[in-house]
Amino acid sequence: MSAFLASVERRAFKQSVFAVKNDESALDIVQDSMMKIAEKYADRPPAELPMLFQRILQNTIRDWYRRSKVRSTWTSNFSAFGSGNDDDDERDFLETLEAEDTTSVPVSPAAQLEQAQTLKIIEEAVEKLPPRQREAFMLRYWEELDVAETAEAMGCSEGSVKTHCSRAVHALTLLLRAKGITVDSLPRPA
Repeated sequence: MSAFLASVERRAFKQSVFAVKNDESALDIVQDSMMKIAEKYADRPPAELPMLFQRILQNTIRDWYRRSKVRSTWTSNFSAFGSGNDDDDERDFLETLEAEDTTSVPVSPAAQLEQAQTLKIIEEAVEKLPPRQREAFMLRYWEELDVAETAEAMGCSEGSVKTHCSRAVHALTLLLRAKGITVDSLPRPA
């Protein structure tokens, strides 16, 4: 179980940050998901863990949205009585993540800068996707799940996954083209 959790923690954190746009909340979501799978499914075969974990992670993200909606409703109702202290810590989460795999890091500083700028643009484009499209895209192309596994993790039909992925890819293509990035212009690993 430890090896599995270590292998998914960075990707799960990235998925959560894309979903909730807050480092601390994303970390809490990942930790809660890891605790749930460790407590309830430790006896499952290793082959079942990736799908179970994705399902738990997506449900935990949805629970976070439900709780935050309730909190914001109560906060707005009582805002006239409170101090109105709104601490939105807007840090760039991308700066806090370190690359694990350095085999794709370009050798020259100019190439490194270009790759970093391109990655930032791509990540900003992914953040702009609607939640279900982003979820389907991340599961299919980031987690490399097949359509059936993605449908199971998202709790929807395979047709819905295909639709969400198709729309996400189309939207990303348009967003990236507007920034001058095409598949041919993406930096290639050295």
